[in-house]
Amino acid sequence: MQFQQLQYFVAVAETRHFTRAADLVHVAQPSLSQQIKALERELGADLFLRARGNITLTDAGEALLPLARRILADADTARHEVQELAQLRSGRVRLGATPSLCTGLLPDVLRAFHDRYPGVRLLIEEGGSHDLVRELARGALDLALVVLPLPTPSPALTTVELLREDLVVVSSPDAPRPGRGRRAVRVCDLEGERLVMFRHGYDLRELTVAACRAEGFEPDFAVEGGEMDAVLGFVRAGLGVAVVPRMVAARSGRGLRVTPLARPGLHRTIALAHRSDVAPPRAARELQRMLLER
Repeated sequence: MQFQQLQYFVAVAETRHFTRAADLVHVAQPSLSQQIKALERELGADLFLRARGNITLTDAGEALLPLARRILADADTARHEVQELAQLRSGRVRLGATPSLCTGLLPDVLRAFHDRYPGVRLLIEEGGSHDLVRELARGALDLALVVLPLPTPSPALTTVELLREDLVVVSSPDAPRPGRGRRAVRVCDLEGERLVMFRHGYDLRELTVAACRAEGFEPDFAVEGGEMDAVLGFVRAGLGVAVVPRMVAARSGRGLRVTPLARPGLHRTIALAHRSDVAPPRAARELQRMLLER
């Protein structure tokens, strides 16, 4: 049974005339008649009683007509919905990002994307790079913002470097300046500071701890185990200092003193990742473009 045959059948059923039906579907009348006969052979039953000047439906035709109309209507709905997706009037984007990027980078980009494509749903998943890579690999995400190098390099993923971001030291304005009041803090100056530290699995935790060990000391934690908002809150309360991305510090408002790290400083590289074997959906590709052009 072919879709086109159902179109021809419904046209004949509605016009009760083969020639007018052929004109309606823009096909030659002999071709239409041949397709109707082929459909009847496929179904094993006549669909029309053909009397001169009088075309009527058989019982089989009466049974098929509402089903054929429903199939044609469903196909039209499917075509419309796919066109809507293609034109970015609907759909969804599943984006993964580390919590610090959700705080620092994403708000402005997502606002611009939503303003341009208000019908596209944005589903955001926060997590560490390791978790996001796993979610990408199993198809649960379309795109992910991750920190390079990846914890476990995967040939199944394509990564495009997005930005290189400086890290800074944040502290409470009511506490003494870190690094004995210097304008820029060296990593070695953190040896005398108590740190508010992120939970295990957080990219910033691993980077900060590795930098301290490279300077020959183990960091002293005042509080550990928090997410970004909790860490910033503990710093505001004067519990210690923290190393955070510059964009996060800039967006965090009052209650924090920001001190840059002296050269060469600390940095992290942010990349946009997606599966290599599956092209992201149209809406995800558009968000990818906006992130790369930001």
